[in-house]
Amino acid sequence: MIARLAGALWLAMIGAPALACDEITYDGIPYTICEARAGDDLRLFLRDDAGKVLGNFGLIGQRLRAEGKHLRFAMNAGMYHPDRRPVGLYIEDGDQETPLIRGASAGNFGLVPNGVFCIADRLDVIETETFAAARPACKYATQSGPMLVIDGQLHPRFLADSTSRYIRNGVGTSADGQRAVFAISSAPVTFHQFGRLFRDHLQLPQALYLDGSVSRLHAPGLGRSGFGLPLGPIVGLVDGPDAGG
Repeated sequence: MIARLAGALWLAMIGAPALACDEITYDGIPYTICEARAGDDLRLFLRDDAGKVLGNFGLIGQRLRAEGKHLRFAMNAGMYHPDRRPVGLYIEDGDQETPLIRGASAGNFGLVPNGVFCIADRLDVIETETFAAARPACKYATQSGPMLVIDGQLHPRFLADSTSRYIRNGVGTSADGQRAVFAISSAPVTFHQFGRLFRDHLQLPQALYLDGSVSRLHAPGLGRSGFGLPLGPIVGLVDGPDAGG
């Protein structure tokens, strides 16, 4: 609580907007949720200017400080290979690094339907086959899986009595494309429990699983920044002089 109050005071001193993240409890499980709006400076980060994978919040913060900006929050943003290349579609600032993957495959990523988080004029989680048909123009995009919520329904493979529990993180979007809500559990959860957070509590019609086990969050307003194994793609909300910071 002290760290959170200190973070809020620091943001107020620099003139930044209200806290983007909050701690909640739903169905007896603690979560941290963070929200971005369409038009916010929400970005994906993978490599530095030399092509080396960044992989942690500190290095991204260093790059942003050179722009006079900072991260309001960030979290891992999709699955990746051992060399930290994204498993599926990845677009950063309009440039595509890896292609869209369609069809079922091994692991959580291939538990179809999976989907894409697309950052453009709107913020949208889009099921993969729908994305392939529409091919929206995303400034940033990351593919992951499985979908947690599809058109207001839980993924059909989720079991209410599952015993597979992990720390998990994901993102859900509103029907009008104006809101993206990111969530990370503070205790191990099943897919069914995590999907219900987005569908029933956050009331978001589309939601996408980003990862588990390696899930980490950077939320300086809450006095929190996760450490661990190097990450692949990272999503972050950027503040700076033009955003009130």
